[in-house]
Amino acid sequence: MNDNLSEVVQSPEISIEAEMKKSYLDYAMSVIIGRALPDVRDGLKPVHRRVLYAMRDLKNDYNKPYKKSARIVGDVIGKYHPHGDSAVYDTIVRLAQDFSMRYPLVDGQGNFGSIDGDPAAAMRYTEVRMMRLAHEMLEDLDKETVNFIPNYDESLEEPSVLPAKFPALLVNGSSGIAVGMATNIPPHNLAEVIEGIKALIDDPEITCAQLMAHIPGPDFPTAGVIHGIQGIRDAYETGRGIVRMRARVNVEEDKKTGQETIVVTEIPYQVNKARLIEKIAELMKHKVIEGLRYVRDESDRRGMRIAMGVKKDHMSGVVVNQLYKHTQMASSFGIILLAVVNNRPEILDLKQILENFVLHRKEVVVRRTRYDLNKAEARAHILEGLKVALDNLDEVVRMIRESKTPPEAKERLINAFNLSAIQAQAILDMRLQRLTGLERDKIVEEYEAVLKDIARFKEILGSEQLVLGIIKNELDILKGEFGDARRTEILTDTRELTIEDMIAEEDMVVTITNTGYIKRNPITLYQSQRRGGKGKTAMGTKEEDYVSHLFVASTHHYFLFFTNLGKVYWCKVYDIPQAGRQSRGKAIVNLLDFTEGEHMTAVLAVPGFEPGLHVLMATRNATVKKTDLMAFSRPRTGGIIALGLAEGDELIAVKLSDGTQNVFLGTAGGKSIRFHESDVRPTGRIARGVRGMSLSPGDRIVAMEVLQHGQTLFAVTENGYGKRTSIDEYPIHRRGGKGVITIKTSDRNGQVVKIILVHDEDDLMLVTNTGKLIRIPVSGTSVISRNTQGVRLIDLAPGERVVSAAGLAEKEEENGDAGNGSESVG
Repeated sequence: MNDNLSEVVQSPEISIEAEMKKSYLDYAMSVIIGRALPDVRDGLKPVHRRVLYAMRDLKNDYNKPYKKSARIVGDVIGKYHPHGDSAVYDTIVRLAQDFSMRYPLVDGQGNFGSIDGDPAAAMRYTEVRMMRLAHEMLEDLDKETVNFIPNYDESLEEPSVLPAKFPALLVNGSSGIAVGMATNIPPHNLAEVIEGIKALIDDPEITCAQLMAHIPGPDFPTAGVIHGIQGIRDAYETGRGIVRMRARVNVEEDKKTGQETIVVTEIPYQVNKARLIEKIAELMKHKVIEGLRYVRDESDRRGMRIAMGVKKDHMSGVVVNQLYKHTQMASSFGIILLAVVNNRPEILDLKQILENFVLHRKEVVVRRTRYDLNKAEARAHILEGLKVALDNLDEVVRMIRESKTPPEAKERLINAFNLSAIQAQAILDMRLQRLTGLERDKIVEEYEAVLKDIARFKEILGSEQLVLGIIKNELDILKGEFGDARRTEILTDTRELTIEDMIAEEDMVVTITNTGYIKRNPITLYQSQRRGGKGKTAMGTKEEDYVSHLFVASTHHYFLFFTNLGKVYWCKVYDIPQAGRQSRGKAIVNLLDFTEGEHMTAVLAVPGFEPGLHVLMATRNATVKKTDLMAFSRPRTGGIIALGLAEGDELIAVKLSDGTQNVFLGTAGGKSIRFHESDVRPTGRIARGVRGMSLSPGDRIVAMEVLQHGQTLFAVTENGYGKRTSIDEYPIHRRGGKGVITIKTSDRNGQVVKIILVHDEDDLMLVTNTGKLIRIPVSGTSVISRNTQGVRLIDLAPGERVVSAAGLAEKEEENGDAGNGSESVG
């Protein structure tokens, strides 16, 4: 016992770290090579290869009766694959599913699952046999085309790889997770892949980009649409890429009711149809998608059909975009072109995969030809012996008759005619009927044919071009028998979905108050009434508040908010909060990221940013500037500079122009100038602009308007006086002049507060420093000449003065019949 103990003590120490490292690496390589990753040559993992080989052993051919799946599974795990039966049966099931495999290799009879995620029936209930295409993977296996290796207990042999006439790695794809790596290869169209291989054979210098002319992208068994080609290009050139997939959608309209139905006939690869429908129903329940009335599965034996009814007041295009955004109707496939090359896992590009397949096929063709050559030479050797016997028939018959035993006869023939043992044995085995004249001719013909075959085999073995030609011919035959049309459509001109795509395009009424509150409401709230209707206001306001701006704009239009500091902020109409009819809405300062001391001075509603339109700006110190509208198309969250301001200056007015109109500037001192906007050359955003008018000391600009035919200018002074004047009263001058009088600023009138461009049907709101508001119709003030003092507009208390004026966007409520109950605005 002490001796044994000493032996243990004296044994060498083993580092746990080293042992763990070695054991883990052994395990990792076992998983990588022996289980999880496909071979680049035949595109199969070991379990797939063993399943097909076992079916071949059992003669489970496409033209023979089906066999129980359990029989195949038993043979596979008993002879070749020492793992669980469920792993083998799951492999057989997947090889039989036409929604998983682009070209199934197993023909299944029974329940093999569904695209809804239903499991296959137990193996004892289902039956299988090989598909015709699977035979192309195994053809020439008995011609020493590939190496055979011992099975797990070394009682049998199995092929290390299949001869594979087509690159199943691309055609049917593969997926697997190994240790520290994974592969995910999409299926492709057989005919396209064959054309790609032929192009590579013809031009070994071909690039991946050129190969894409033949292999444009994956071709999924469930069809669908590939959205964009950048991911395909990345995968083919680098081995990694993400392919965007979408369901195929059609919108059907009922001609009688006008109701629209969204119909899905194809879904992205590996998407579970039943779960997709459940997800859509869940999104409908939680109001994430509000435009659907129902969703139901109408699939039958004719194909897939998911029907979704669209509500009348919703746009089908927007609902489809919402479905793409929130469900697996838009999915992605992360391509990883990882395969085993020479017993090592490698990331490959498209060309390398095809090159490895071509090398494999060259080896198969060469080894097959060499095998056929050996067989032909062996047969020729025998036929030469038979010819000798036929040429010396009498002598041969005599020798055989005189011999006491077959070995003696064999020996005498060898010695007499200089034959080999094989030839002598063939003579002894020859049947007497071969001695007839006809049979003798057949031997001669066969010998001549065999010699031709030998010459052809040797020619093939001596020419790589002939070998490549054979590969191409075999591929053409394969394409003719099994090639089909592409199922998956590839869209090249695509864009990503935006929030805008999720929102229905409809007209909105946007209201802004003089104190800076904004909101939007559907224009349907403001449908016209019958004459004499009472009408309703668009907004409930405080006493000192009123609607100063009203716009009708689509939800996809833009609003540009300009501030006193010369900055502009950008906002989509759909970003403006929708509020109740009586609500004031949300303060603009809470909607936009204004800085301290910054407030809005002007707003523009813009349908879209297109060349040809200009933004005209005016500052308090009479600087004017014209900038192309396109310069404001990409502002940032914190706003962008609209114009450079001199110290002490601020932006007071902004207008949109087409470049052909007249500009009007009015000052607090009652002066004004009219000039053509061509006098102001366009400049960039950062520029300060040019002088629009020469101001007297202490004067300032209070208004800028872009004049339109038929309008009048309404000037309002701080002491409550004002007047209307036709724009024709103002002559056109060059910019920069002192201008002309627009209203006399006497002690009675005081300084000009505002000059507004109005129509007869407009209303005017005046605001005093004490918070008093008065609303007057423009038509109540006569149009008079320029150089006058105007008329009283409002009675003011001592010390009270007018501080602001604005044209009202909203019409005043009227008494009368409420009509149809709708609301109206002017």
